[in-house]
Amino acid sequence: MTDRTYRVAIIGLGRMGSTIDDEFPDRSPPYSVAASCQASDRLRVVAGADIDAAKRAAFAQRWGVDALYEDYVEMIRQEDPDMIAVCTRGHLHAEMAARSAQEGVALIFCEKAIACSMLEADAILNAVRESGSLFNSGVLRRFDLRYHQARDLIRQGEIGEPKAAVHYAGTNLLHGHIHSIDTLSFLLDDPKVESIWGELNSIDHRIPDNRLDEDPYGIFQLNFANGVSAASVPAGNWEFEVLGDGGSIRLQDNGTGLQLRKNDAGRARIASEVPVAQVAEHSATLFCLEDLVLAHEEGRPTLGPVEIAHHLTEVCLALAESHRQERRINLPLENRSLYIFHR
Repeated sequence: MTDRTYRVAIIGLGRMGSTIDDEFPDRSPPYSVAASCQASDRLRVVAGADIDAAKRAAFAQRWGVDALYEDYVEMIRQEDPDMIAVCTRGHLHAEMAARSAQEGVALIFCEKAIACSMLEADAILNAVRESGSLFNSGVLRRFDLRYHQARDLIRQGEIGEPKAAVHYAGTNLLHGHIHSIDTLSFLLDDPKVESIWGELNSIDHRIPDNRLDEDPYGIFQLNFANGVSAASVPAGNWEFEVLGDGGSIRLQDNGTGLQLRKNDAGRARIASEVPVAQVAEHSATLFCLEDLVLAHEEGRPTLGPVEIAHHLTEVCLALAESHRQERRINLPLENRSLYIFHR
């Protein structure tokens, strides 16, 4: 393996780019992109861009980075980074990720959700494919080893054949359910979603002008191509459960605990808990960023390639379209211009 260090430039020098760790003073693994790069032997932040001069000044002082720009395209052209991290507000993600690919950046991290409409998501997909860039998005449970442990137990047949999956927590669509749907997909090895029924927390089904200017809360029931049905329950502590014909596995309290239960032989409707090893705490952000590096060096896809990010964005927007039409929606989504603003 090469000892090469990869040069990272960050677009958006606020929360995810720089300061989110301040919100979790007792958390030791780094969370922000800048902190994760600082903890890595493979990554070095060399530049940052933000339209806010105060954020640029604070970033320079905090991370010792001198190459700071108001214009992110100028930053890319002047600094020629190996990796771009798009950490701006949600409605800017699509334009900046697509443009980064068009400017020839090899490795792209884009915060979630990657787009507000499928027209935008299609543009990212096309730009990344045409450029050959590698891509991961900020659905960080996909890069959390506790969720890898659960997926591996499912793969190994510990719960038998998966039949259903559930997400527990009330959340909004593009800021929250992009996480819930992505995580359910990841646990099941990313089968395609064939159809979805969804309902938003609004009695108004019209969605005036095919646009929502706030990211709405909602619920869903979807069908994967492998026959597994998945649903959301709008309560709980961000938990995920996969139920098979031989038992179940549940990630509890936002992934801090994992419960494996196996059906008791000879006792119908009874299951017993099976001990599992505890996974060491680590940084999912760092895992995500270094996965881009390793995928580049190993000539393999990333763990969250643009095709999966595009497909699961489509699933989220189809949830809103299901609400609008008051029926189940089959994918692909015909309404490519449906737009949901998210911060």
